[in-house]
Amino acid sequence: MSRRAAVALAGFCCFSAIAHAQATAGSGNAKIPDTIEQRAAACIVCHGKQGRAGSDGYYPRIAGKPAGYLYNQLINFRDGHRKYPIMATLIENMSDDYLRELAQFFSDQHPPYPPPQTTGANAEQLARGQQLTTKGDRAPACIACHGSALSGVAPTIPGLIGLPRDYLLSQLGAWRNGSRHSAQPDCMAQVVQKLSVADISAVASWLAAQPVPAGAQPAAAAAQKLPLACGSASKVVVK
Repeated sequence: MSRRAAVALAGFCCFSAIAHAQATAGSGNAKIPDTIEQRAAACIVCHGKQGRAGSDGYYPRIAGKPAGYLYNQLINFRDGHRKYPIMATLIENMSDDYLRELAQFFSDQHPPYPPPQTTGANAEQLARGQQLTTKGDRAPACIACHGSALSGVAPTIPGLIGLPRDYLLSQLGAWRNGSRHSAQPDCMAQVVQKLSVADISAVASWLAAQPVPAGAQPAAAAAQKLPLACGSASKVVVK
């Protein structure tokens, strides 16, 4: 199945799950419990049980991500700063408090990570990806913001390990071509503009190939100053 077909199918499943829940609620046959687990049911259709990520390599793991980061992204989808119609439609009528509750729920989930991907990158590409990620070159190293273990930094910086190569490529590419935005100053947009297409591929391949240590969690809030001013990392978006 192609990625486009997989995305379309997942979107159909999301809406089907919601429609089924609405129909069941109105039928009088069963009362749907008002729990956070039930509210999150539509999310796991694409993002996997507990938010551990789907198997298609496109939908990211949201389990264990910093709650502030997840909340910011939900706000961005709802308010049009990130463009993905399925997400926008699912949450368009959700309040800030509702989104904050969903973000905290998935942040509190810690299912095991899958084995690292075999990406097909050669040794030269992987070495370049490691250099850019851990030392930088023209742009700051990824570890300068995302933490020395690349597992993220609370409350708003996400981890990079454990994400599929295709998802990393799509998001880095979206920042590079201007279709994804973050709060100003948009540090990620500045970083990726300094990277070539080959560099982005190398970084995504190296990250996807890294095993995730047992018990990996976002680091505590960093004491040191970030290498770039970063609007999305400096505060949690609150409308």
